[in-house]
Amino acid sequence: MNDIPSKDDGKTAGIVSYFFIIGWLIAYFAMYKDNKTAQASYQLRQTLLFHIASMIIYYAAGAIFAAIFFSGGYTIGITIFWIVRVGLFVLWVIGFIGAINGESKPIPLIGERAQSMFSSI
Repeated sequence: MNDIPSKDDGKTAGIVSYFFIIGWLIAYFAMYKDNKTAQASYQLRQTLLFHIASMIIYYAAGAIFAAIFFSGGYTIGITIFWIVRVGLFVLWVIGFIGAINGESKPIPLIGERAQSMFSSI
């Protein structure tokens, strides 16, 4: 069938893991379970903590936004919410570029912590 050998150093699983929690699950179960590499492990640990932290931060920012919005501070609430969104997006881009380049480059604020928290991955 396909006689072309393919060398996957975990880069693909690392890239896919950045696309929401669904991408992480696909990367872990479909790409990583049978082909464990150091690069994939690094990116999977990092993106798992990123996705968990993002969800918590989004819900917290949404609650803060709602509280400020309903107390009459619409512009302040919108500003806080967008600062949080842009900040998380910048962190995501930093990690995603590292995954594309095949680097074990930590995402600022969470990259190193993720490596120790999820060392079993």
